Amino acid sequence: MTIVTSFYVTSWQEAKTLKTEIRLKPGRDKPLRQRHPWVFSGAIAEGSAEPGGLVNVVDKTGAFLGKGTYNPHSQIRVRIMSWDQDEQVDAEWWAQRLEGAIQRRRHISESHQTNAARLVHAESDGLPGLIVDQYDDILVMQALTLGVEQAKSTIVDALVQLLNPRSIYERSDADARQKEGLAYRTGLLYGEEVPKLVMIAEANMVYPVDIVKGHKTGFYLDQRAARAGLIWNPNIQGGEILNAFSYSGSLGICAASNQAAHITHIDSSEPALELARQAIAANSQTEEQHTFVAADVFEQFRHYRDQGRQYDVVILDPPKFAHSARQVERAARGYKDINLLAFQLLRPGGILYTFSCSGQVSADLFQKIVFGASVDAERDAQIMEWFDQPADHPVLLSFPEGRYLKGLACRVVPF
Repeated sequence: MTIVTSFYVTSWQEAKTLKTEIRLKPGRDKPLRQRHPWVFSGAIAEGSAEPGGLVNVVDKTGAFLGKGTYNPHSQIRVRIMSWDQDEQVDAEWWAQRLEGAIQRRRHISESHQTNAARLVHAESDGLPGLIVDQYDDILVMQALTLGVEQAKSTIVDALVQLLNPRSIYERSDADARQKEGLAYRTGLLYGEEVPKLVMIAEANMVYPVDIVKGHKTGFYLDQRAARAGLIWNPNIQGGEILNAFSYSGSLGICAASNQAAHITHIDSSEPALELARQAIAANSQTEEQHTFVAADVFEQFRHYRDQGRQYDVVILDPPKFAHSARQVERAARGYKDINLLAFQLLRPGGILYTFSCSGQVSADLFQKIVFGASVDAERDAQIMEWFDQPADHPVLLSFPEGRYLKGLACRVVPF
C-alpha cells in the first residue's frame, strides 16, 4: 500500500537511515535528562537534519541524551522516540510500541462495556504525534507531526497486523498540523469505505459516530467518566438540564436515561444537533424529553438569563479555547464568562458540570476561574467531584502536557 505522506521529499524509509547530531546549548539538557520528549528550537546550539530524519541529541560535551525525528519548520525541533542510543527506530520498533499501547487498553472494553477507546495517546504512549482511536472495527488515526506523517504507511501496516480492522481512516485535520508545517489530510488509509455513521456502545447506551466529519475523531471518548456520572447521579432525576456545547448530545442523553425531566441541547452546529437527534432515537428516548437550539452558547445563555430562566443542572463542555500559551489570558476570560452565566442560570441547589479541554489551562487555573465566576455571580458553590481524562488517555509523568481535560461538578449552596 502506498500513502502520499507530505510535501517533503524525504520518505520515512529514507529519513530513518539519515542520522545526524543536534547539540544543545549549555544548561538546556535538564528536560531530556528527566525524559521530557520535546526539544525546542531555542535549546539547540548547532546541528540539523533532513525534515523528518532521525537525529541523536547530545549535550554540550557530546554525551547522548536521546534520538528523535527532526522538523526544521516546528518550534519543537525534535520529538524524542527513544532514550537508547543503540535502539533502531524501524518498522519493528513501531509495531512493538503500538502493540504495547494496545495491550495496556485490553481491560477497557470489558470494564466500561464499550467497543470504543483511544488506543494510542501520542507522547504518553511513547509515540509522539500519533493518535489512534477505535470505534468498533474501525480505527481513526491522526498524524500530528512530521515524523508520524512520514511513518504513516509503516504505522498502518502494523495496525493491520495487530488488529485486522475493517477500515483505517485518517483525521489529520487538527490545528497541531499547522504548527508542524503540514497541511490537513483526511481520507481512507486502509480497507473499506467507512459508513456515514458508526454505532458504538458504552455502559448500556449507544451513540452514532460521524468519523468523517465529526469533532475530533468523531466522538468525545475522553468524557466517559462524566457520562457515567450523569447516568448514576440521583440529583439528575426529575431535573431540567441545560446541555451547552452539546455536540452529539451524549452528556444530555445520559442525563435523560437517568430520568431527567427535560434536556435543552445548545450547539452552534445544526449537523451536530441532528446527530444528537439520531442518538436519542438509537437509545429509544422520545424527542419530547429534548429541545434542540442551534445558537451561539454565550448569546443564548445571556438571553435565558435576561428571561429569568433557571435550571437544575447546567453542563458546559466547550471546545478548546486556548491553542497556545499566548491565548491563555483570552481563554480564561471566555471560561469565566460562560461559567458566570451558568451560575446565574442555576437554581439554588443546582449543579454545574463544567469542563476545559485546553491543555494550556491547568487544572489549578481552571478551578480558580470557576471560583472567580461563582464570586461574580454571588453564588456559593461546593465542588462535589473532579473529572479527568480516563485511563485510555494516560498522562506520562515526565510529560504533563499530556493532561488536557479537567472538569468540576459544583453544587450551588444557599448559605
